[in-house]
Amino acid sequence: MVPPPEVITAYGLEQASFEPIDIGLINRTFLARVDGEPRLVLQRQHHTFHGEVNLDIEAITAHLAPRGIGVPRLVRTDEGRAWVEHEGRAWRALTHLQGVTVARVEDPALAHAASALVGRFHRAIDGFEHVFHFTRPGAHDTPAHLARLRAALDTFRDHPAIDEVRPIAEAILTHPLPAIPELPVRIIHGDLKITNVLFDPSLSDAIALLDLDTFQHATIAVELGDALRSWCNPRGESGEEVRVEVPIFEAAVLGYAERSGHLLNAAERESITLGLETIALELSSRFALDALEDRYFAWDSARFPSRTAHDIVRARSQLALARSAQQLRGELQAIVARAFHR
Repeated sequence: MVPPPEVITAYGLEQASFEPIDIGLINRTFLARVDGEPRLVLQRQHHTFHGEVNLDIEAITAHLAPRGIGVPRLVRTDEGRAWVEHEGRAWRALTHLQGVTVARVEDPALAHAASALVGRFHRAIDGFEHVFHFTRPGAHDTPAHLARLRAALDTFRDHPAIDEVRPIAEAILTHPLPAIPELPVRIIHGDLKITNVLFDPSLSDAIALLDLDTFQHATIAVELGDALRSWCNPRGESGEEVRVEVPIFEAAVLGYAERSGHLLNAAERESITLGLETIALELSSRFALDALEDRYFAWDSARFPSRTAHDIVRARSQLALARSAQQLRGELQAIVARAFHR
């Protein structure tokens, strides 16, 4: 697959070659090269995201870039459009940033660098007022995700994989959700899995945040919970024997505390560990639901015979991570307390 001719023409890329970039689960991404040199990144957005999200990306990155936060910038078409519609999907162009991405964190220093960038980002965006053109209400409404999974067990009771999915789903639904305190709402990135952090070639510094469709108003529990459930699991979302790796967690929290300063209040600091457990459980429920609905997450056809088979593995993995966070809660909370009281 290459971008459609209408999209190529809209951005003046008739002489470009297109290289697929397969690191995300949602958008389809291509690097456009002209005379062998990177020119732009083209993305076909997932149907979940409407074209108006690009107006949010444009406004927020315009605030962040002058403050030293590395972000890809939206590039409008030759006619000034923020995106191009093709067959019901929005296509957009972004500036290309040099750097490398990683699939998982195996060195605590990597987590420290990534979290330091996130801390800088949160300070830079603090106080910025923005009315979003596109929102996804309930994107991290964990009880609502659990309710959808519960309903799906009845709706899909004749599904060929129901006997595999049901025990996973029942374990998810009986896991006691941690009580997260009342928190202030901030603008967050909203999807800080490690593949959305760009590093310099030496992997010594995190230089940019990628995949900005998920900018939203939400809490630190959502933001750092999602980041840590990604970073602190070097076995990956499809891994076995998954657990929270404490040295990685500690490095990440320390890096964030060093660069965010006094931004967070006491309740937000307390919510970091609780958010990790909650978001891992939420994602487990989403994978279990998609194992039945078979429509949302991209899947690895080289390793799995179907999306359902891959989703089942991912649901088990994230459930194990939530359980690990629950078992380690006291130790992780102590690490957070130490990091913010240095």
